[in-house]
Amino acid sequence: MSIELLSPAGDMERLRMAVTYGADAVYLAGSDFGMRAFAGNFTPDQLREAVAFCHARGVKVHVTCNTMPRNDEVSRLPAWLELIADAGVDAVIMADLGVFALAGKHAPGLKRHVSTQAGVTNYEVARAWHDLGADRVILARELSLEEVAELRAKTPRELEIEAFVHGAMCVSYSGRCLLSNYMTGRDAQRGACAQPCRYKYALMEEKRPGEYFPVYEENGETFIMNSRDMCMIDHIPELMEAGVDSLKIEGRAKSAYYAAVITSAYRHAVDAAQAGVPLSPVWRDEVEKVSHRHYSTGFWFGQPGQFTEDARYIRDYQVCAVVESCAPDGRAVCSLRNKFRAGDTLELIGPGLEPVSFQVPVMADSDGFPLEEPRTPQMKFTLQLPHPAPALSLLRRQVSEP
Repeated sequence: MSIELLSPAGDMERLRMAVTYGADAVYLAGSDFGMRAFAGNFTPDQLREAVAFCHARGVKVHVTCNTMPRNDEVSRLPAWLELIADAGVDAVIMADLGVFALAGKHAPGLKRHVSTQAGVTNYEVARAWHDLGADRVILARELSLEEVAELRAKTPRELEIEAFVHGAMCVSYSGRCLLSNYMTGRDAQRGACAQPCRYKYALMEEKRPGEYFPVYEENGETFIMNSRDMCMIDHIPELMEAGVDSLKIEGRAKSAYYAAVITSAYRHAVDAAQAGVPLSPVWRDEVEKVSHRHYSTGFWFGQPGQFTEDARYIRDYQVCAVVESCAPDGRAVCSLRNKFRAGDTLELIGPGLEPVSFQVPVMADSDGFPLEEPRTPQMKFTLQLPHPAPALSLLRRQVSEP
């Protein structure tokens, strides 16, 4: 069975990483109507550049148009839909029925994908969307594996099924939350969520201003809405058996490093599953080396539960440099991201490459002089790698104890 690996692309840098590290398709937002207002997103010219880059490499582009627009916004939708269609986009992702209808009228060549925001949780609503012209439904994250398999069995086979397999999970049902609107004035349904579910709360009695009383859930902790991140890398064969057509990685607001590492790990997981062989532990370990909260399998196998010790991200690794080019002997031109020096131990990772540790030798600056420690952000320098590596390979180091 062929299955699509769909990766997030918050900006052009992240898009290049996702494509280079193995995505079959990417999803991104233009300058309007996307649910991640604070990702980099793409201007019309950048969108055309992104489509050209992806299509030249056999990768599809899905554009999000999944906010819930108000009356003063809908008049702009026809021109926007026509623009993204003209740019050569493959599919548009929508949650609003009005937007869906407008896309059919103003961008008839685009595939229409129904967003997870629409809350598709049963086969009847999936059938209804198909009858209206949907090419794909992106399932609500609250479904179990058994429910997904039943939905697949009871819907037309030409209706594609997409499901989230990795990344952050909103504490609210299918993302339908008003906390951000109420507490900060930032509309979660228009891409501007402030994530107040991650705040650490206390009680204050009105006659005792400034006196805070902790809110305890269990074990003396106060993180009462602290959802864990989803990680399904160990269960790709089950997802394929259930009939999922596209595996979606969350994270348009996350780093280029995240896009590279998680895409690479799932690329190897999908390839292993399709070949009928076990996934190497090397790639399972990779998902632990990006910034993340404690993992669960979401709702796929029952309630995911919460992690109540803290709400922090686990950040054990840091990118030090990006490989710009590399000679056959492993001598590479790199661009600095975070400081390191000769003698440090780094890991080299790259498209199709297993991670390898090495001790950094003395480097050379752009004039060929010996360099012990590159210091200026983005500066170019030359470094001897343990073996040749493609452009956009990364050098990273561990910054905390495992």
